[in-house]
Amino acid sequence: MDSELEAFKSNIDLRQYAAAQGYQLDREESWHGSAVMRSPAGDKIIIKRGTDGHYVYFSVRDDRDNGSIVDFVQNRLRLSLGAVRKELRPWIGLPPVPVPSFPALPKTARDRIRVETEYAWMQDARRHPYLENERCIPAEVLELERFAGRIRMDARGNAVFPHFDAEGLCGYEITNKGFTGFAAGGSKGLWFSQARPEDNRLVFCESAIDALSHAALYPAQDTRYASIGDQVNPQQPELIRAAVARMPAGSEIVAAMDADTEGGKLSGIVRKAAELSGRADLRFTLQESFGFKDWNDQLRAKGSHFFPTARLSSPDVG
Repeated sequence: MDSELEAFKSNIDLRQYAAAQGYQLDREESWHGSAVMRSPAGDKIIIKRGTDGHYVYFSVRDDRDNGSIVDFVQNRLRLSLGAVRKELRPWIGLPPVPVPSFPALPKTARDRIRVETEYAWMQDARRHPYLENERCIPAEVLELERFAGRIRMDARGNAVFPHFDAEGLCGYEITNKGFTGFAAGGSKGLWFSQARPEDNRLVFCESAIDALSHAALYPAQDTRYASIGDQVNPQQPELIRAAVARMPAGSEIVAAMDADTEGGKLSGIVRKAAELSGRADLRFTLQESFGFKDWNDQLRAKGSHFFPTARLSSPDVG
């Protein structure tokens, strides 16, 4: 093992070195465990830290441009390995130019880096043929700022919904006509809409498509949405509790699951998580789509069938 190269990869914060090269942190796209930085020339990179302690990056512009700080220097300054050593040696001590400070970047598993790399290559989908034509979700809903950045399209035209856990992006749902899947190497967290400080309602659905359908059926300015992705894994109840705990005072927590036995179990999990939040000021509501299995079924039937009113019950949390 080359100890000097190991020191470069582990001890030099790649975010600081990139900042010295003119890159700036994009705070809106960065999250815990992942730093997005942009250069004046238009390059966009994502920096993470692997489980081996190495800072790693990948460029959203060029999938061949990735690796450690050594690769970053070679790909930008076109230096030999010997020249890279000379370039980076001062950084093992003190940076040769003033740079901003950053909080410690937590280590990230390689599969998680793969998930984020593949997700970064997908395009935001403010319109989507499958969601509009097959699922009857209005374009006006897809274009809402509430869902900006929460729906993407991959190279195959699939609709992609990102899942987040306490560390950030952890996986994504993939769906299209006759197909559903999940990111290879990823894990389920929760899909979230955008949140606003003035929100007073949080609606949990089984899937992101159901959440979008609910937003179409029951438009509301101050409502944020989340979905579980069908079966619950051991990590999700805590993520639900944390999402509930972040809601403003006096908010309503809505369990809007499928009208079947499994949906009833999921509603119970949401209610329990709301109780465990310790928020006596919150109100829990169970919402059912009477006469339909789920919200998307109701949305698709709206144009040609009787459109019943959803049943609501609103006992207080706890």
